[in-house]
Amino acid sequence: MKQEIIERFTKYVKVNTQSDPNSNTCPSTPGQLELGKMLVKELKAIGMEDVTMDENGYVMATLPANTDKDVPTIGFLAHMDTATEFTGENVNPQIVENYDGGDIVLNESLNIVLSPKDFPELANYKGHTLITTDGTTLLGADNKAGIAEIMTAMAYLIQHPEIKHGKVRVAFTPDEEIGRGPHKFDVAKFGAKFAYTVDGGPLGELEYESFNAAEAKITIKGKNVHPGTAKGKMINSMKIAMEFHGQLPANEAPEHTEGYEGFYHLLSFQGNVEETMLHYIIRDFDRQQFEARKAKMQEIAAKLQEKYGKERIMIEIKDQYYNMKEKIEPVREVVDIAYEAMKNLNIEPKISPIRGGTDGSQLSYMGLPTPNIFTGGENFHGRYEYISVDNMIKATNVIIEIIKLFEQKA
Repeated sequence: MKQEIIERFTKYVKVNTQSDPNSNTCPSTPGQLELGKMLVKELKAIGMEDVTMDENGYVMATLPANTDKDVPTIGFLAHMDTATEFTGENVNPQIVENYDGGDIVLNESLNIVLSPKDFPELANYKGHTLITTDGTTLLGADNKAGIAEIMTAMAYLIQHPEIKHGKVRVAFTPDEEIGRGPHKFDVAKFGAKFAYTVDGGPLGELEYESFNAAEAKITIKGKNVHPGTAKGKMINSMKIAMEFHGQLPANEAPEHTEGYEGFYHLLSFQGNVEETMLHYIIRDFDRQQFEARKAKMQEIAAKLQEKYGKERIMIEIKDQYYNMKEKIEPVREVVDIAYEAMKNLNIEPKISPIRGGTDGSQLSYMGLPTPNIFTGGENFHGRYEYISVDNMIKATNVIIEIIKLFEQKA
């Protein structure tokens, strides 16, 4: 299984599938279609049935049941796109066999080093086979590791028909990193009662709580006048923008929060005297506090409108997704089975809230309860991203064990 999973993963990451929030197409970039076509061929080659890719790039396939028991159909999903923050072009994965616990030189000429001094969790991987970047790109383990693990699990079950299981559906989706993953996902066509995204990080992660999420865009109109004659006339939109930001609680930002703490995050600040635009994301696990955060931003905008004129400050707030716990808690067995699967494989489950969102956040509200399980990766979205092949194998085995447990409990 080790070589098989390495070959799959390293092949997938070489396709540039970065999504693009400024594109109006689905998928947002052509590389995702390229990978989708590759996955369709591979799914057919390993023996999956009902293999499809629709015009929006959503890949689906079926592992038919081989038991007479009435087992609920379950699904496994991973996303094809990679993050927008750091380049995913010309990914050159490097394999570190039997990691010795020391520094890993990612790029000698650029002096880029993956060091346990900066990333203490590397100590957990001594003796593992690691896959890293070459220091110039992200790796794409988020979420091509999930694709490789799902694909390897399906191939294993097809090769081992003695393992009894119900019907299993798999899907590989576009544009998760820009929040659009489930927007054109056909839940009815997928036809699963429960699903799992294989999109988590380190070993043992099991997540069924996510943020409630919104974005806020504030446009501030100023008035530009020659600075030599500006007294009493100039209105500097950037200064009003700074005033807006200054009224948000300074310690409720990503760099100061953890666990169940929510935040306001200023993503971008672009402007000049005449016009400034602020782009925020708003996050909170608690629905009431989430609503209060949105109300706080509206309140600040209203105060500034009163001070500078209603026409000068425009605010638009849009909800993005909600805490999936609300939809998963009533069918808690979907989490319990994943927990049991990990325990059966001597993996300590780590149930923690996702300080972000997965496709499961939206899918759970679309009628498909979808918790999230680990892939084995660390340091997603940047040059220091890496993944343990040993833990990728464990993630694959968890998928297989979940499928077995659903059949045994039917």
